[in-house]
Amino acid sequence: MKIGIISDTHGSRESWEDALDLFAGCELIFHAGDVLYHGPRNPLPGGYDPRGLAARINDCPVPVFIARGNCDADVDDLLLNLPLLSPYFYACLDGIKFLMLHGTDRSEAELAELGRRFHSDVVVFGHIHTPVARRDGELTLFNPGSPSLPKNERATVGLLDTELRTLQVLAADGSGLLEEVAF
Repeated sequence: MKIGIISDTHGSRESWEDALDLFAGCELIFHAGDVLYHGPRNPLPGGYDPRGLAARINDCPVPVFIARGNCDADVDDLLLNLPLLSPYFYACLDGIKFLMLHGTDRSEAELAELGRRFHSDVVVFGHIHTPVARRDGELTLFNPGSPSLPKNERATVGLLDTELRTLQVLAADGSGLLEEVAF
């Protein structure tokens, strides 16, 4: 199974649409939070259109699972036709246990500890707008970065292949693979 992984779209419909091109063939999409609102500390991202982004997510041809981010609000639930935004998402797919959360104010060590507490194989998180793809013992920490407000000046998304057991960081502009970790 292939799963698209995205975080920190911050209302950019344009970034979502670019990511969907990279997610062709995916059966699910995980979004690690900060979906519709850009937040008061961030500039407006290119293609800022929270209502349009909500409509595109609602019309997505594959299921989208979202973990609530620090910029996500109760009012966002009124626009998204998905289960209410929860701070945590946990699933076991193809024998792989995933914990997804936004990761607000948590260090990578704290995220790893939380993943171990939930007996996870992979912890997916967002918040820092920078990609992370690394092993921590038996656990894999993965952050797809941000397609709309990257901190490292390179817009990114992620792709998970459960059969190959790989997580990839992809350039959101479609220019290729930037990083990969096997788990």
